[in-house]
Amino acid sequence: MKWAEISLDFFVLMYVFMPIQSEDGSVEKSSTGHLEEILLNASHLVTFLDLSQKYISLVDTNKFRLFPKLKSLNLSHNLIEELDFEVFRFNTALEQLDLSHNKLSKISCSSLHFIKNVKKLNLSYTNSSVVYLCKEITVLSNLEYLGLSAERIQKQDFLNLAQRQLQCVFLGLENLREYKSGSIQLLNTSKLHVHLSKYINNQFLFYDALATATTLEISEIECSFCDNYTSLLSMINKNSRVRTLILSNTTMPWKAMREIFLSVWRSSVEHFYVNMFTLINEFTYIQTDFSDTSLKSLVIDHIITKVFYFTPPHPLNTFSEMLLENFTFSNADITHLFCPPRPSIFRFLNLSKNRITDEIFQQCDNLTALELLNLCSNKLEKLSKISSMTSNMKSLKHLDLSQNILQYEQGEICNWADTLVILNLSENRLMNEAFACLPINIQVLDLTRNQITIIPKTLKDLTFLRELNLSFNRLRNIPDCHLLGRSLRSLRVDGNFINSPSVAFYQNCHNITKISAGHNPYQCDCELRGFRHLEHVTPGRLAGWPDSYRCEYPEDFKGLLLKDFYLSEISCNIYMLLAIVLSSVVIALLLIIFSCLYFDLPWYIRMLYQWIRTKHRVRNAQDLLKDKCFHAFVSYCEEDSMWVRNTLIPNLERGDGTIKICYHERHFVPGKAIVDNIMDSIEKSFKSIFVLSPNFVQSEWCHYELYFAQHALFGRNYDNLILILLNPIPDYLIPKKFQKLKTIMKHRTYLEWPKEKTKHGLFWATLRDSIHVNLPTNEDDV
Repeated sequence: MKWAEISLDFFVLMYVFMPIQSEDGSVEKSSTGHLEEILLNASHLVTFLDLSQKYISLVDTNKFRLFPKLKSLNLSHNLIEELDFEVFRFNTALEQLDLSHNKLSKISCSSLHFIKNVKKLNLSYTNSSVVYLCKEITVLSNLEYLGLSAERIQKQDFLNLAQRQLQCVFLGLENLREYKSGSIQLLNTSKLHVHLSKYINNQFLFYDALATATTLEISEIECSFCDNYTSLLSMINKNSRVRTLILSNTTMPWKAMREIFLSVWRSSVEHFYVNMFTLINEFTYIQTDFSDTSLKSLVIDHIITKVFYFTPPHPLNTFSEMLLENFTFSNADITHLFCPPRPSIFRFLNLSKNRITDEIFQQCDNLTALELLNLCSNKLEKLSKISSMTSNMKSLKHLDLSQNILQYEQGEICNWADTLVILNLSENRLMNEAFACLPINIQVLDLTRNQITIIPKTLKDLTFLRELNLSFNRLRNIPDCHLLGRSLRSLRVDGNFINSPSVAFYQNCHNITKISAGHNPYQCDCELRGFRHLEHVTPGRLAGWPDSYRCEYPEDFKGLLLKDFYLSEISCNIYMLLAIVLSSVVIALLLIIFSCLYFDLPWYIRMLYQWIRTKHRVRNAQDLLKDKCFHAFVSYCEEDSMWVRNTLIPNLERGDGTIKICYHERHFVPGKAIVDNIMDSIEKSFKSIFVLSPNFVQSEWCHYELYFAQHALFGRNYDNLILILLNPIPDYLIPKKFQKLKTIMKHRTYLEWPKEKTKHGLFWATLRDSIHVNLPTNEDDV
């Protein structure tokens, strides 16, 4: 069934079970209008519709034509008197139809073909005194279950069903007054369910019931003195057809039930079920011979005891003495079951849903054949004491201790049966210490819904462990598989607090073929990528994938399926990120080196640096501009005068008066000492430009000019030297007296005259900016 259909079915169920009331709050008797309202509010996708107890008296085609997908319809407990199956002509998918507890006095058999796909049809308690199955009943070729009731049963009533194989026939015979012998033997059914009256006493009916089906259920037996029932059931013998006998909703004294037990014990019955048994009057022990039986299993489920006093020996000894392989005594509110007085043949023992304590079967040596023991939902408290209980059970393989209050304290001694391979300890109060008290040969271990936070290293000692269930505990990480042993094949850790499974988990868990880890608060980050990768490497390995695996953190990813979560490899792999960064740096360095070699980038950088440095110094040198007449004094040797006169001066001054250059051919005063002219020119100039070349270092006067300019530099604590390297100067050409020049060139940035014409523009712009300041307008001394 699709999810949408289930949801809609639930909506309809909620709606139709609401009481139908009028405005004054009273219950409406006429429900035609209410039925129409219900059906109008239902969806055409509905597959299950419950219209029981709605006081419906009339149904027609228009009411159900809107539900072509309807599979199950419950119209029981209404007031329907007439029915033509044509009303279901549009419900071809209908498989279950319940018309019980109505007032049907007329049914149209000619229209039965409209429900030909029905598997379950309930016509019991329809106010009919006789069973009438018309010949058209044979069109129901898929019919498996049929419910009927009557006051009189004749042999021909079931004649039309004689050739139809059914799974179950229900006969409500509370009001039966007449029965013709052999009638129900015409039924060809696997199971016959007979609902009896407390006053019925018809041996022919019982004889036929025992000869009709392999499974017989008799319900609603209620008696205080039950001689008639015990005598009728004593008719069952080794030659009866019945293999499974069910007594449900039965009320009688223990003496009567014991007589029934003895009859069944010596009969053909192999499986005997007693469900909803109310014990009255007395409950006493009577020694009984339980040998020579065909019975394989006895199930006593849900006992209501209205007897509160008994005399020793305890009547529960009766069940301990039974020589029976499979015995269930559940939901009976007992606190103990005695150890069999002699070696028992019990192989399957189910004592679930009682109030049994730790004293059960202590020091019991007569359960050596027991293979499965179910003590689910009792009052067991100490795990160590339960382990000692099993020590004498030499064949025990499966033990269910779920839904108890078991605990274990460190240091307690545990002594389990060596044969125990399946242990269910779910829904107890066990903590991490409980791992010290586990059977050494265990293969399947269920610890669901306990209080376990970590898995200790001792678990790897369980070398045969194949399946481990740790769902709904308090684990914060999936245990490392090297702690779980190499035999483990299935691991369940659903519903814990796991947010980031460790890397070791998916590195060491190759032997596990099934992992269930859904419904955990996963932290969707780089650590989770390895766990997510499990499903891609081995599809189907993660049980519940992908719907049970969702991100919980961070908030941006909350609710996102893990299969849709993605982080790039580069954002999670530090080595890849480092490789990319380093390769990028290397590429950048190679590009820089290439640019430097191809475009002479260092020269441009030095020029830019010089320009910025000059701008900064000009802003801080305004107080030194007093008495300055020139922007720069030029010092050069005679061999370089042609370049100075024809290239340097024109490009700096440009004839617009913004730059004034002082050089000796134009501004030295005739008749004045050369030294005085040099010092005077340097003093009146804002900067001193030195044109350096191999010839410059050989000039005596150039040496003086550099000395005086340097003296002015240190005397005023201001950098006014500009060095232009016109031609490279090898170190060996610089005389010792020019050691100052070497020092200056090492510690100060100088401008190189570029040979490429494309660089001249930047050179002149940088040089002009380095000497351009606003000089005072008073130039009388020029």
